[in-house]
Amino acid sequence: PAHDRAFARATEAWELIPGAARLLAAANDGAAQSRGPRLSRLAAGLLAASVALVVALGGVGAWLTRDPVYTTAVGEQKVFTLSDGSRVALNTGSHLVVDFTEAERRVRLDHGEAMFEVTKNPDRPFVVQAGEERVRVLGTTFTVRNDGRKVAVVLVEGRVEVTRQTPRQKKAVPVTVLAPGERLTVRADAGAAIDHPRVEAVTAWRRGEMMFDGASLIDAAAEFNRYGGTQVQVGDPALAALRLSGVFQTHDPAEFARVAAELYDLQVDREGDRLVLRRRSA
Repeated sequence: PAHDRAFARATEAWELIPGAARLLAAANDGAAQSRGPRLSRLAAGLLAASVALVVALGGVGAWLTRDPVYTTAVGEQKVFTLSDGSRVALNTGSHLVVDFTEAERRVRLDHGEAMFEVTKNPDRPFVVQAGEERVRVLGTTFTVRNDGRKVAVVLVEGRVEVTRQTPRQKKAVPVTVLAPGERLTVRADAGAAIDHPRVEAVTAWRRGEMMFDGASLIDAAAEFNRYGGTQVQVGDPALAALRLSGVFQTHDPAEFARVAAELYDLQVDREGDRLVLRRRSA
């Protein structure tokens, strides 16, 4: 099936992390709920919420008290093993604060993007906090992205329960359950939404790639600019909404600019450390 092929591609992203391909069995089918009612609850409840990912898994973990801060510079990617055996891959420009206690394993993604494989321990929940939203994750492999404007959670395998907890609430309120292959995106200015991205596209950065499927030119350029180096700029606002698809290397913006120029008959002007896409001169 298409999902199985997508998941197989996604697991390749963990080639630097030994044992990461050993995922848990798929979550109980009964946990999946109809998408319409739960999205209305999401939009109504998550706008002012805080997001954390709680991974409750079976097994035994290490009982250590605290781990350090993990960071990546712009253009850098790293893989870390936490004190409980869990593994996290950080994408470009990320900052992860780890605070483990005997009762809870808590990490906070202040900004950036991370992919997690969590060691099993039902008595010691694994909590990932990102921005001001809160999500409860019951599963094993997932990604989180926090860019300041939105928080996105993609479940690769397992089960994700979304909860709501405002600063005035003492206890999180269940909102919905995500199924494998679903993405929850919470924006401060637009509420919450669930979609079904290609898993191999979401995890492409682990292979040093970007995969676009009808992305706008302005959004695709912004993705390249996250990695530093030569910046891609759309010089004419009228070009911003042009769409393109393809697979590109994260550190090859020049190839991206060349392909976009050929596709739409544009010209590429180098201005200092920028590549500017414009309409061709008459």
